[in-house]
Amino acid sequence: MQARWLALLLWPATALAGPPLSAIDWLNDPVPVIQPRTNEPPVAGGVTTPEVAVSPLGASTRDSVGLLSPAVTGLPASLWQASAAPIIEELLRAQKLADLPAMQSLFYTLLLAEAEPPAQSGPDGTFLATRLDLLMEMGAVEPAQALVQRAGPSTKALFARWFNATLLTGDEDLACAELMKAQGLAPSWAARIFCTARTGDWRAAALTLNTARALGELNEQEEALLTHFLDPEEFEGEPLPLPPVRPTPLVFRLWEALGEPLPTAPLPRAFAVADLRDIAGWKARIEAAERLAQTAALPENRLLGIYSERLPAASGGIWDRVEAVQRFDTALRASDPGSVARALPNAWRAMQAARLEVPFARLYAADLAKLPLTGEAAALAFEVGLLSPDYEKIAQTNGARFVGMTFLISVAAGTPRPAAAALPQERAIVSGFQSRTLPADMQAALSEGRIGELILMAMQAYGRAMRGETKDLVAALGAFRALGLEDTARQAALQALLLRRRP
Repeated sequence: MQARWLALLLWPATALAGPPLSAIDWLNDPVPVIQPRTNEPPVAGGVTTPEVAVSPLGASTRDSVGLLSPAVTGLPASLWQASAAPIIEELLRAQKLADLPAMQSLFYTLLLAEAEPPAQSGPDGTFLATRLDLLMEMGAVEPAQALVQRAGPSTKALFARWFNATLLTGDEDLACAELMKAQGLAPSWAARIFCTARTGDWRAAALTLNTARALGELNEQEEALLTHFLDPEEFEGEPLPLPPVRPTPLVFRLWEALGEPLPTAPLPRAFAVADLRDIAGWKARIEAAERLAQTAALPENRLLGIYSERLPAASGGIWDRVEAVQRFDTALRASDPGSVARALPNAWRAMQAARLEVPFARLYAADLAKLPLTGEAAALAFEVGLLSPDYEKIAQTNGARFVGMTFLISVAAGTPRPAAAALPQERAIVSGFQSRTLPADMQAALSEGRIGELILMAMQAYGRAMRGETKDLVAALGAFRALGLEDTARQAALQALLLRRRP
């Protein structure tokens, strides 16, 4: 895993021509930076850099640690510094990002950014812990694991999060090796017993279990599972406790070790990562991959790889979706316009049902744009292209064919046409791109250099807009553009128009 993450961390430094403004650059191929048009009046008068004491990142607290440097993110090292930690942590936790791909992407950039911590952060790494918890909630377990390793799991709180992540990725031996060298970091007696057994010292593990039992340090579930785990032959035939509703990653792995793996579907999204391992069945791996791809926690190429492992042996539900994608992928690889035209509608409906339109677009839009499609297939391929990182190029190259999509084409160019805006949402997009003022709270944040805080406020406003408060779209898009996040603003606007999410 470490080699894979090293590659992920290195590519932007060589691949990007400018500061990346899209949200999931650390998982996918980089996209060109789109700058606002130079002949437009300035969106804002500028950002005031607060007078703060700055220390080199290498000498700052754990809260500064990130996987993406300012040179990669395009965000300043003072991203959080002018804001108070409690406010930033509250805003981070308040984000509702389901079905908002552009916001998910931006959120990952913020969580993984290397930047000085907010004011009042303290020395205990609470801000880092908050970021780790949110990565785990999104299902981005490998990035969370890499982030702790970058910071150093040298406190109980950080080690506990690292231990949980490694249990889900299958890298628990890394954490156990560290725990055995510094047992004071053990998050629980159960973890100490488990790791002692993983090193092969079963006798010491049994002695530690007896000590923990005598001290009352284990709950009933942990005690029963560890007892069976350490001596399965002696307790063969004895019933296991009822499965817990909310298992810890350790309890989850103990059930698996005892031959009774728990289904991950009802568990928090992070547990889906465990089903990506080869020991899981194909259906479980597909379901896990889709669940993680919905929050951009899984690269779309890996999703396609799991879809393509074999031919479906059944029909209905998820199998119909796999078949539809496989048929389309085969047709596109053959560069057969007729077959693509027949397969695309079914594949697109399948992706819409799974809310995976953007991963599909990232996979296929560029190749679709090269085919001489006609009619409904051509129009659908064009919409797919507008949901991809190549939206502006595709709009410029193919847009003249689609007279009925004038407004979409103008949004892709960054100049939404007022005359083509017929719906309230379209008019809000026009206002957001043309606005020269922000709501008072956003303007104050901009003027005071509270950059990260303003980004989070804009993300919240966009989320409210997608849940029916259309007027908030004006503030969200205006704030993104005021901060220079032009690509985010355009993708957010296009997704608002094309994904047709229910409030």
